[in-house]
Amino acid sequence: MKKIDKNLKRCNWCNDDESLEFYHDFVWGTMPKTDDELFERYTQQVFQAGLSWKTIWNKNKNFKIAFEKFSIKKVSKYSEKEKLRLLNDISIIRNRLKIEATIENAKRILAIQNEFGSFKKFLGSISNDLLSCQKELKKKLKFAGPEIIRMFVFNIGKIEVPHDKHCWKFKK
Repeated sequence: MKKIDKNLKRCNWCNDDESLEFYHDFVWGTMPKTDDELFERYTQQVFQAGLSWKTIWNKNKNFKIAFEKFSIKKVSKYSEKEKLRLLNDISIIRNRLKIEATIENAKRILAIQNEFGSFKKFLGSISNDLLSCQKELKKKLKFAGPEIIRMFVFNIGKIEVPHDKHCWKFKK
């Protein structure tokens, strides 16, 4: 496991919370290696809508279990039975619209994979500006509001992540 350097200055939103400091230092702004990981990151943004990032990040292990490590193939096949299981799972956010969007997005990402070879290749085909990302992702994914997409492209490092000026990751 990667260690957090407690001597580093970070963005204000993650100070004094070891879990958020880990996310800030090692996850935020890094491109995932697999499509399943990209699906996980998008799903995190969907579930965060209206909630704090800390709530979502602290439940991430539970989400991974509930959604079978965010296997696109497995989640795309979820039936009403799995949907009910998720709606009754107190370890995650039990929001019907977000659960249904996640299942639908797994199906849509499979279609993207068929068209582009991978979700990652599709993302690479989009210009690295926010408006292009918002326009193209809104066409392809469900629950794709401007703020969700903005945070997703920051999360995966498609667009450079903004850091506070005092943060060790800040770039001039």
